[in-house]
Formats: sequence, C-alpha cells, structure tokens
Amino acid sequence: MNNVEVRTVKTRREKNIFLTFPWRVYRGDPLWVPPLLPERKKVIDPEKGKFFDDGYADLFIAWMDGKPVGTLSCGEDQSATRSRDFGECNIGFFECVQDYTVAEALLDGATAWAQKHALVRLLGTYNLDREESRGILIEGRDRPPAVYCGHNPPYYSEFLEKYGFTKFDEDGLAYAIDLDLNTTAMQHLLKLAEQIRQRKQNIKIRGANLKDIDGEIDRIVDLQNRGLAHFPNFTPYTRASIEAMVLPMLDVVDPELTLFAEVDGQPAGWFPAVPNLNEIFIHLNGLRYPWDYLRLIKYSRYKPRSIAVKSVVVPPEYWDTGVGVLLFDEMARRAVAKGYTWADLSLTGEYNKDTWPLAHRMGAKIYKRYRFYEKPVMS
Repeated sequence: MNNVEVRTVKTRREKNIFLTFPWRVYRGDPLWVPPLLPERKKVIDPEKGKFFDDGYADLFIAWMDGKPVGTLSCGEDQSATRSRDFGECNIGFFECVQDYTVAEALLDGATAWAQKHALVRLLGTYNLDREESRGILIEGRDRPPAVYCGHNPPYYSEFLEKYGFTKFDEDGLAYAIDLDLNTTAMQHLLKLAEQIRQRKQNIKIRGANLKDIDGEIDRIVDLQNRGLAHFPNFTPYTRASIEAMVLPMLDVVDPELTLFAEVDGQPAGWFPAVPNLNEIFIHLNGLRYPWDYLRLIKYSRYKPRSIAVKSVVVPPEYWDTGVGVLLFDEMARRAVAKGYTWADLSLTGEYNKDTWPLAHRMGAKIYKRYRFYEKPVMS
C-alpha cells in the first residue's frame, strides 16, 4: 500500500504548493480553465477571504514520497450552522492524482477534522465559496466551463462514491442557449413578453445602478433569500456571501446586463449576466508567472462570444405575474444587441420548476451536470 501522509498547510511555500497543485492534475487538459492565482490567494487568506467573515477552515496537502499528490480544504460556515442548528464540514479544493489511496487519505483527514469540530457530515464540494466552482462535474466534457463553473477528471466522482459519499440534494445543471431572436422558440418568448407588457404596465425592468452598489447588494440579499427559501436544504445568504460573488466582478460587469425587476417600485426579481470571462482566462495560465501578464495584455481587448447568467431569482409572490418572462425577454434583446451569440445559464437545480420552463422557451439545452455529495460523520 502506498504511504500517503496528509498534513495541514502552514507555511507560505505550502500555500503556494496548495494553490498550484491543480497544474499537475490538468496538464494537457484542453477544457481546464486555470484559476487566477491572485484571486485564489485572497479566497484562502483568513484576512481577506469572505468565507472567514463568519467561518473557519484548514487546508491540507497529501504527500507521497516527498511529493504533493492531492489537496483538500475543510471549513465550517458558522452562519449555516446557526440557521440549521447543526454544523457541517464543507470540503473543497479537492484535487488528487488518479490514485484512490490518495483520495482516501484526504477524506480520512476530513472526517477526523469534522469529528474534532463536532460536525455531523461532510458536504461538498465548495471551494470556501458558495458559488465559485461548486460541485463535481459528472456530465458534459465537450466544451470548457463558463465563468464560476468548475472542471474535474471523471475519477473524482468515482473516488467520492467509493469512499461512501452519496448525492446531496439536486444536481446543478448548466444550460446553453443560442441567442438568435429569429428562432421559433425565441419568437414565441418575445411575443409572450409583449402580451405581458401590455397587460402589466406596473412591471419595470432596469439595469444595475453601480453608483448605489451597497443598496443593490442589499436588494440582492433580500431577493436571493426570499426567492430561494422554498427549496429544501436552503441556507440563507449572508451579505458577505453575496459580496464574495458580486464585488470581484465589478470591474467587468455590464450594468445593462445585470437586470432587476420591480413591481409597483418594489424589488421583484434579479437576473444577472456577466461576460463569460473563461473565454479569456483559459489563455492566461492563471497568471502564475510574471510573463503570463503579457497574455493578459494580449487578450484584454478580446470580447467573449457568450454571457454567463448566474442567478434567476423571482420571489414566490411574483411567480404568476410575468416577471420571469420579461426578465428573460429583456436579457435576450440586450445581449443580442451587444453581439453575444450564446448564453450560459448555471447552475440551477435539476428539479427547479421555475427556471426550466422559461429556459425551455428560449431553446435551452443542458450541457453540463454537477453533483453535490454528503457523507455522515460518525461521532
């Protein structure tokens, strides 16, 4: 049996090994989008990472014969613990060579960590972030992931399931939508939206007001929590978790594609899209070396062909008002006018009865599936 040792990351050198280890796993994989190391450094830094505003975590590296062969993070989101009255060990940054003994050693370490902190189950994967690269890709390897979505070898799900993990809640689906206003599906959506506009003139769709970013974040927190509270296992969003999602994108966001719906002047929906920057990031090598910044200069004027829509939130009281249809209609019109040719819609629950009918009206097709896993921790 291979001798694998799992040790906690402590030194600056070990943090660098932790962050750059994925390059060993994905070398030669044309679908992998290297994470931007300057941003990843912030995520794992207790002084800068938003997860640490109301949580704590440790990072681990698996070693074999003096070489790193795997990584894992273990953390407790204390806001989630308070909302559920029990604690979970969120596992993330799960990367390993194709050797089950390495995965087993890492997950044994996670189990021991969870027991030490009196947490009832392992849950993931979440990279110390509720949105960034969450879940394990189990289907869809014909194109690179869109921004905020992850990529991993097929054997990761096999290793987790062999260890005893089972599916948690719904799979997360990524939809691809061709942005062509002349298709039958899109024409049907546009006509339906026009009918709603004629009948419901109290519904307004607007872009984001970046001069009032604090107010917009307050509205997003409110809409996310009201709009998603009906889902089983829902954990309320904190302001910190929304800031972690929104603030890094302010330099590139197009406020005209970050849509809010209002009914009689009150917030009634949120539908944000950002340029799919993974079309650029895939060429930057994660800005790992100084000369990679020359690549950034080269691609700085490149305009992505696609947009990524990361949330479709309409509180239940507005489900039958046509708000969702008007948001989709406005997004399609604006995105086409700006020259985008397709849209990623991700991630949405596989049984989400709110999103699929509207996406279907636009001709959406599932192109990736991500799975979330859980495993009880025996005390």
